[in-house]
Amino acid sequence: MAKMTRTWWGEVFLDVLAMSMDVGRLKRGRAYSGPNRLLEFSISKGVARATLRGNINHYFGVYEEPRYKVTVKLRQFTSTEWQGISEMISNNAACLSQLLMNEMPTAIEDALSDSGKSLLPRSRDELISKCSCPDWASPCKHVAGVYYKIASLLDRDPMLLFELRGLEYSMLREKLASSPLGQALIDEQAEEEGCLDLPSHRYTEPRGTPAAGIDVKTYWRGEQPLPSVDALSGSPPTPAVLAKKGGDLPAFWHLDRSFIGVMEDVCVRIVRENRISL
Repeated sequence: MAKMTRTWWGEVFLDVLAMSMDVGRLKRGRAYSGPNRLLEFSISKGVARATLRGNINHYFGVYEEPRYKVTVKLRQFTSTEWQGISEMISNNAACLSQLLMNEMPTAIEDALSDSGKSLLPRSRDELISKCSCPDWASPCKHVAGVYYKIASLLDRDPMLLFELRGLEYSMLREKLASSPLGQALIDEQAEEEGCLDLPSHRYTEPRGTPAAGIDVKTYWRGEQPLPSVDALSGSPPTPAVLAKKGGDLPAFWHLDRSFIGVMEDVCVRIVRENRISL
């Protein structure tokens, strides 16, 4: 079976779910995370709410397709706990600098463990859920589907963990930026950026009017022609440059293969086939 998540935080998130329910419900729950089952989904103030499409089952007297309402959340930290976490991060230069650059710190769980906290859920007690279905088990397969959906979102935006724990990332970042070390890091970054000799805009300066004797085609293409495709050899030095700028997990990509890896193969094949055709 293909992996549902691609990052370590997504895997840890689902590991707790796996400890909380039987294997059969867990496998069926995965199917409820897709668009065919998950009809509505939203996260507001750290609470995920969803509407899922159930099954018709004549054996149990279900003759019309049911709709089930699900709510899911993690145990949220109190304002006092968040104050302690903010102070801890403000004194940790590595975590602080990454968060100020809108990156999830790789060592944040180790840093939080010193205070007995964790952004990721570590026990079943931290998973709070409710479903309108008649299943006696909790969590049920519908709840599992919503957790799978959240795990896939965490792959793309790990900052969602802060909101699930009770504090939006933008508010946390504002607190961190106002700390003495945070302000020093921001000032240093601004100073470094100010030292760069950057152009005022991304466009090249106009070349002026064409010199006498230069036709329009030469003016726009340059006096020195570009090398022909035949002059090139080997594969492009850096294939799929634009794809790499966008990252390996674009929002539209839902396959288990690497998006950048696929685009690299496509770019190399296009160059090779066009060289052969010339």
